[in-house]
Amino acid sequence: MTNTINDLTRSTDDVVIVGGGLAGLFCALKLAPRPVTLISAAPLGQGASSAWAQGGIAAAVAEGDTPEAHAADTIAVGGGLVDEAVALGIAREAAPRIHDLLAYGVPFDRDLEGKLAVGREAAHSARRIVHVRGDGAGAAIIAALSEAVRRTPSIRIIEGLVAESLLTENGAVTGLQLREAGNYAARPVLLASRAVVLATGGLGHLYAVTTNPMEAGGSGLAIAARAGAVIADPEFVQFHPTAIMVGRDPAPLATEALRGEGATLINRHGERFMLARHPLAELAPRDIVARGVFAEIAAGRGAFLDGRDALGARFAEKFPTVHASCIAAGIDPARQAIPIAPAAHYHMGGIAVDARGRSSIDGLWAGGEVSSTGAHGANRLASNSLLEAVVYAARIADDIASRTVPSPARLPDAVVTPHGGAPDAADVKRLRAMMSTHVGVIRDDDGLAEAVRHFAVLEREAGNIVVRNMAMSALLVAASAWTRRESRGAHFRSDHPADNAALAQRTMTTLAAAREVAESLSERPLPRIAQPMIA
Repeated sequence: MTNTINDLTRSTDDVVIVGGGLAGLFCALKLAPRPVTLISAAPLGQGASSAWAQGGIAAAVAEGDTPEAHAADTIAVGGGLVDEAVALGIAREAAPRIHDLLAYGVPFDRDLEGKLAVGREAAHSARRIVHVRGDGAGAAIIAALSEAVRRTPSIRIIEGLVAESLLTENGAVTGLQLREAGNYAARPVLLASRAVVLATGGLGHLYAVTTNPMEAGGSGLAIAARAGAVIADPEFVQFHPTAIMVGRDPAPLATEALRGEGATLINRHGERFMLARHPLAELAPRDIVARGVFAEIAAGRGAFLDGRDALGARFAEKFPTVHASCIAAGIDPARQAIPIAPAAHYHMGGIAVDARGRSSIDGLWAGGEVSSTGAHGANRLASNSLLEAVVYAARIADDIASRTVPSPARLPDAVVTPHGGAPDAADVKRLRAMMSTHVGVIRDDDGLAEAVRHFAVLEREAGNIVVRNMAMSALLVAASAWTRRESRGAHFRSDHPADNAALAQRTMTTLAAAREVAESLSERPLPRIAQPMIA
């Protein structure tokens, strides 16, 4: 059932889930018939990165494939930082979660024999990606789950509220401070609860070039970090190598499945530049492909995705979402190569959680992209993110169901937040430009140090809570990237281009530690570096 903001009970025994994407919706359904309050900033089903996912869900459901093989592929791609037990556990739970989704009405593609149809994507050793109409998995999954949630009487849906602070006392959750989305003059709404699940998505929209919706601004990461939560691996941001560059923000995505079907990467001279970079060429791990694309663009040769020979007239039928994005921009992908560039796509880091989705704060769970489970290491394997979201959403539901959650003793106190009206557009634009320029595909000491200093000042002085939360998440990413003086997975530093065996361990940090990095760098002389373009 859907309630308005005015109907919001201020003290609830409900489990409160923040986020209307895959992890939030699935967790709410798995908790039924236990009462759940689901908070979604956008109307249910909108504003979630899950809905934009084109690739699908990785699952070893085909004959001859095994969870062990799936886990091995995940570990191989993760730059030495994947928690092997976590990867294997997720792979083994894939098939049951796929069947859950089928039961909720997700229309996965099937072959002529009625079995689940599976495709192949980069760095997978087998065809194990389940799709919906080629490139529509995310949208179809979110649509089916949104409808199932609306039909479930134990789930109370509150749309139009943004979580801006997590409320705690003695290291335990006491509730949330929320505010009406887009209404910066509104008074905060306080909600008391001893069980909060953050499923707020990632932070891709902190970058100027991104495939993520505006809602993916790192708010969940920030509010957990401000409350003292341990944050894992924030420096590892995956850049999708084939965002379609047609002047849209966020940039439309050309799914990796296109390359799985034989599409190639070429420069404006028609040369396949990935052949010389990796034995798997276009199907190399994403970080390698992203750097290859970045290098061609930086050298002035441009980068394009060419599906003319592999797909041709079948393009519209096989990949209708990509086809529609191209046609809208005046490009016929059946006859023309598609201009591309790397774009911020997925955050491997996030709130550190254990095997049950528990954070370091009692009463706080996290699932989906806002969390960091150890499954992805330094570089996510294609189509593992939706799988991780449903596996951990189910585990969180099981963990909460096995516990007696105490009732809130009282309404918690509000957190003092800045009052400055709407976010300053220039602050946001400069932050996003600096993230793309200095904390992007290729990083170095001077650029990262400049970014850390800037974000620390903005986090301290911003007059708007939205900007402050953005700066907080940006600071966590930049400070950890500056501290990791090596290249590993999606984190590449031109001044430290090799990996360092001594650093083959996950990052565990806090907001206080990131601020300490910024304080140490504030005493360094400012380097002469190119400033980010914000025009």
